Amino acid sequence: MSHVNNLESQHNDPGFANIWQELKWRGLIHVSTDETELEKLLAGDPITYYCGFDPTAPSLHLGNLVQLLLMRRLQLAGHKPLGLVGGSTGLIGDPRPTAERTLNTKDTVSEWVGYLQAQVRRFLSFEGDNAARMVNNLDWTAPLSAIDFLREIGKHFRVGTMLRKDAVASRLSSDEGISYTEFSYQILQGMDYLQLNRDYGCVLQTGGSDQWGNLTSGTELIRKVDGKVVHALGTPLITNSDGTKFGKSEGNAIWLDAHMCSPYAFYQFWLNTADADVVDRLKVFTFLSRAEIEELAAAVAERPFAREGQRRLAYEVTSLVHGVDATEKVIAASAALFGNGDLSVLDESTLASATAELPSASIGADGLGIIDLLVASGLSESKSAARRTVGEGGAYVNNSKVTDPDAVIDQAELLHGRYLLLRRGKKNLATVEVTV
Repeated sequence: MSHVNNLESQHNDPGFANIWQELKWRGLIHVSTDETELEKLLAGDPITYYCGFDPTAPSLHLGNLVQLLLMRRLQLAGHKPLGLVGGSTGLIGDPRPTAERTLNTKDTVSEWVGYLQAQVRRFLSFEGDNAARMVNNLDWTAPLSAIDFLREIGKHFRVGTMLRKDAVASRLSSDEGISYTEFSYQILQGMDYLQLNRDYGCVLQTGGSDQWGNLTSGTELIRKVDGKVVHALGTPLITNSDGTKFGKSEGNAIWLDAHMCSPYAFYQFWLNTADADVVDRLKVFTFLSRAEIEELAAAVAERPFAREGQRRLAYEVTSLVHGVDATEKVIAASAALFGNGDLSVLDESTLASATAELPSASIGADGLGIIDLLVASGLSESKSAARRTVGEGGAYVNNSKVTDPDAVIDQAELLHGRYLLLRRGKKNLATVEVTV
């Protein structure tokens, strides 16, 4: 499913002199080649630029989203994107700071290339004068023999320089060390930039600042081989104000694939953004204008309890990644869970993702008495406690209050023929799956 239609209403903020100034205001530039030249280049005629994504997993994640939205911003400014999914670099993987990667099979990497290409396509427009193009570095590395690679590319790299790259240096000082395979990764990425410069006139590569060594391996290779000056831009690594790692929830990565991270869980991640972080997140992850973000910043400062910034952030980013329809369903599900909407209108997948983190139990069709349900679900520790809850008016089934302790829930009330949502008081929720 493409979400470009959701993006086409977006535009670069006219309140800035040029796209470079907007990127600086949004905090998207951590390191770059010649800043003056880059600003001039991006303010002039359309240029071709690229960002690479390696298929080391079946989905991109929030760190990649920074790059995807940066690519989109540059395209909205009139420039021409190349989305590179690394069919060859994905077979190796860039060096991690701590340990050697496990190499995936060629068939697995090939399959993941297709998944990632589909995800990249959602964020770019492939029509018009500055239409995006997809490229795969396996196309130019597969035909190359090892001897040709060493003679034509390897001879331009100096081992001393390669050893000083941050990723390599950290691995060299670790117990694990680094293999020649991962050590060679920067050569392959440098060759990508050379190839794209020759084939498409590409003059800018973007990536995370932790990739700076790999980015500059390309600029240096092009300078040595073809005598041309090209550029690189590194975005900052996103961190939380409390020191915890951004992009993870409960220790798990937030993926862009709906099957690996449901739209509901994705929306909740953004909704839980700390007040201290929300304005920065709005700048990086949305296309809201400076004026809109400054208005939300004032709301966060003056009325933090209203969580206006978080709600707008969650809506905007979830819509960009999963589409407006999925986002509206998530919001409806969030409201319905706490009695402010109709649970019966939620489709089964949205209901399942919205209740995935709740306590749950399975019960037979003969156990639909309200007392049995409260005990089985764990909302009440005993039948006598369950009776007190019902007597005090604190028991709800599918958002309907149950006041009779002898009540038996009719099977017609089962959501999608098998689920019940139980609530004790305002906030204690659980689900029951009924085996009919």
